[in-house]
Amino acid sequence: MDIRKFRLDEKTSSTFSEERDEYERDYARLIQSPAFRRLQGKSQVFGAGTGDYYRTRLTHSLEVSQIAREVARRLNKQYEFLARKEHPGLVLDPAVVEIAALAHDLGHPPFGHKGEEVLNHLLIEEYGIPYEGNAQNFRILMFLEKRAGSGSGLDLTAAVLLAVNKYPFSLGESGRLKGLYTSEWGEIEQLRRSWQIPIGCSTLEAQLMDLCDDIAYSTHDIEDGIRAGKIQMNRTFFEDSRLIDHVVQEIVEDKGNTGIGWGEVDITGMVKRVLLSYFEQWEALYVSCDREPSRTRREMKARWVSLFAGKVGIIDHSQLGWKQVTFVNNGQQDIDLLRTMEILKKLAWVTLIKDFRVQRLQMRSEIMIRRLWDSFKVPESGRLIIPPDWIENFELHKNKWSWPRFVADYISGMTDAYAEKVYAELYASKSGSIYEMD
Repeated sequence: MDIRKFRLDEKTSSTFSEERDEYERDYARLIQSPAFRRLQGKSQVFGAGTGDYYRTRLTHSLEVSQIAREVARRLNKQYEFLARKEHPGLVLDPAVVEIAALAHDLGHPPFGHKGEEVLNHLLIEEYGIPYEGNAQNFRILMFLEKRAGSGSGLDLTAAVLLAVNKYPFSLGESGRLKGLYTSEWGEIEQLRRSWQIPIGCSTLEAQLMDLCDDIAYSTHDIEDGIRAGKIQMNRTFFEDSRLIDHVVQEIVEDKGNTGIGWGEVDITGMVKRVLLSYFEQWEALYVSCDREPSRTRREMKARWVSLFAGKVGIIDHSQLGWKQVTFVNNGQQDIDLLRTMEILKKLAWVTLIKDFRVQRLQMRSEIMIRRLWDSFKVPESGRLIIPPDWIENFELHKNKWSWPRFVADYISGMTDAYAEKVYAELYASKSGSIYEMD
């Protein structure tokens, strides 16, 4: 048996057609799932529905998958050891990477990172259990989504499940902020043991998916920011000391950003250089694109994606005894390029997420999620206003599904628009028909 194509719910294998590869089945199950369709109504940076131009979680995921698939193809030609498939975790199958990229944001609740932050705060404060978007991915893939005959959610292959698992830890561990809920970690840990993956390491496919997510975020979100006028393409904006200070502050305060040696460089000086270089590149392209802003935006985005994607490589991680997918220059990790990407990510963050109008929308989002939570959290009254199919599913699985987790699952599955609709029905002076379909 190919352990990469093993499925946790093997009893459904008798119904499989021989006409499709296992990963083709995974792809079909994923893109035809309600959770995947809902990504079109979930915020990336700007609220879903803000405008036709701006990215949603769905378009972001499609772009990540395109980058990841093409990089995987290139790396397979570049590194001979990949063709030998000596270890199931040291393989780069473009199909697996593509599926993992499409699935990587399924667990995000409505209203982007603010929704995740609020749900986590409520669950921790009131019940001592966490909410985390990456963990919620696995709730969806392994439990919440259903397919006929399967008791394991979408019942995806082991290779795809482990390619989604960029944080290979249990949130049951003390102090752990990223990982899986204990309810799903047991089976994932079992797969990892059967593959003999070192503790704390991810498969090459998971690492590539994660890096391509960062590439997309650091390029595409800036394109949206320029289009929205939040990032102003003039020298005064890019040389503004307040902008530089805010970017530096975000870098210094990011505790997950310690692995690329910021202590070894003058952070302020590097931020200034990267921002000025970005603007000067824009100036040159703006002229060559006949001073058309839309063409210049697209060309800037394409060049930076090409630069980052072209530098992705694989090196030995001597400390872990494993391989690492990262930016590579002359056989060594390209720390300077990693820092450059991080600066662009922080530029997007401080100019978009920290914008006071976006903060107002996030405050509004927080109010809505808190009040939805208050409406549903008491089982006796909450069950009266939650759709019957959800209640029936809860009754079937309540031996392994606590009411607080159930409510979090229900709220987190909402799109931005649906969350606003339910909130309006409960709290706003709004008339409507009881025959509207949920």
